[in-house]
Amino acid sequence: MEEIGYWGKASSELEKVGASIHDRVRLTKGSLVFEGLLMPPADPADDNHVVVKLDNGYNVGIRLEPGVKIELIARNPSFKPELPEVPVKVKEGLPKVSIISTGGTIASRVDYVTGAVYPALTARDLYNVVPELGDLANIDAHVLFSIFSEDMHPKLWSEIAEAVAKRLEDGVEGVVVTHGTDTMGYTAAALSFALQDLPVPVVLVGAQRSSDRPSSDAAMNLMDAVTVAAKAPFAEVVVTMHGEVGDTYTLVHRGVKVRKCHTSRRDTFRSINSPPLAKVEKGEVVLLSRPHRLRDRERRVSLKAKFEDKVSLVKVHPGFDGSIIDYLAEKGIKGIVLEGTGLGHAPHLSFNSIKRAIDSGVVVVMTSQCIWGRINMNVYRTGVELLRMGVLPGGDMLPETALVKLMWTLGQYRDLEEVKRIMLTNLVGELTERTQHSDYLR
Repeated sequence: MEEIGYWGKASSELEKVGASIHDRVRLTKGSLVFEGLLMPPADPADDNHVVVKLDNGYNVGIRLEPGVKIELIARNPSFKPELPEVPVKVKEGLPKVSIISTGGTIASRVDYVTGAVYPALTARDLYNVVPELGDLANIDAHVLFSIFSEDMHPKLWSEIAEAVAKRLEDGVEGVVVTHGTDTMGYTAAALSFALQDLPVPVVLVGAQRSSDRPSSDAAMNLMDAVTVAAKAPFAEVVVTMHGEVGDTYTLVHRGVKVRKCHTSRRDTFRSINSPPLAKVEKGEVVLLSRPHRLRDRERRVSLKAKFEDKVSLVKVHPGFDGSIIDYLAEKGIKGIVLEGTGLGHAPHLSFNSIKRAIDSGVVVVMTSQCIWGRINMNVYRTGVELLRMGVLPGGDMLPETALVKLMWTLGQYRDLEEVKRIMLTNLVGELTERTQHSDYLR
């Protein structure tokens, strides 16, 4: 793919000194000096800034204001040395682990001359990026698609589930799915419901910081995810990510109980209303809570990967009058998850809209916008009234998990009474009778 270059003011200033993308440049702005590789523009429509990759791996954008001086330090070399090839290691006796790539920055390789970051697509690429993988398992790598996680969609969940099921039928010891972090919790929940009777672990993993940054969490997360896939005693869908800001251990979170809680911290993923399932430290998987299902290679996975995408998650707020619910019902929505206040409440202003939706056949589930705890709609009159009109209590399900479960349930069943029954039934640990506190809560 051809790189997008600079234009307008930025192009004119760079031409004055003869600088091109990937040349080494120095920009001086008063007492500040920035030196590094000239990178493609972050925003192709912006001609007022240039982007420089500093020697520490970070990119910085510099506004071309009066007084900013640009110097050309060195031309881009005519050659682009590759990373040294690391032979693909196939070791007898090691477990076979399949890695399915869907996007994200978890495994990428860097051209240290240009500073560009490329996805690691093949088993050889992965070994080049993280050669230690060869000591953990024999890797079978596949690229399913490469998208931003915000572009994930229920139809793509089905494709991932089908791809995982195929690898499981090939007899691997575990499957790792690389994924962007922003919506990884949704996909983890989707696979938890779509892949029934798992024989071995399915591990989702991502990176908060790309491999071209000194503080990248990509290599450790990937190695520990492969360790979980190869060695963990359980057979569940989980997320494996950094457990603290350093590089001491990763935590393994059940796929229906995990949420991304910080925009940029490496330990962004937390288990909500449940302790983490396990911890990976020094190459060992240590159980922290009781698994729902143990590893059993003799089991055969049951694939139920159909999702109904006409389901919405609606956040309740002061002044919420329910008009959005009327709009969604008119558009043919089949299910709504309400992220209510406190123990599971919505303003009386919205009651007529909620009742109209339920009477028209829309399944409405109540969850809480609080991070921890469970709803209890029998405590206050508001909750009781919502129950009487047919709102289903979501217990201690995360709103995101309730959304995915409702999409999955409506994709499997047409009978509304069966849909309601399934939504109130614990299938894979998404609903617990008693909410647990965890030592890892902050």
